[in-house]
Amino acid sequence: MIRVQLPYHLRTLTGAGDEVEVEVKVAVTQRAILDALEAQYPVLRGTIRDHVTQERRAYLRFFACKEDLSHQGPDAELPEAVATGEEPFKVIGAIAGG
Repeated sequence: MIRVQLPYHLRTLTGAGDEVEVEVKVAVTQRAILDALEAQYPVLRGTIRDHVTQERRAYLRFFACKEDLSHQGPDAELPEAVATGEEPFKVIGAIAGG
């Protein structure tokens, strides 16, 4: 099982805690995790990725194993620690302002 940590506003939508688990039966990539997450929590469709382009929303970032994975391709394999559930895949809400 893949552990996914969600920011507060997405936790509110899911009704889940700060961390959820999803099953990924293919290679563990951002796309595979987000597909599984949206299948398990349909209310998240369009909140993390654009409905049409499937690109990450501007004010969300992806982290795992102390690395910013936001600019990696959606089909790049994630670290083994994420695939084994040792480390979570984190969806972080970015803060903007001035």
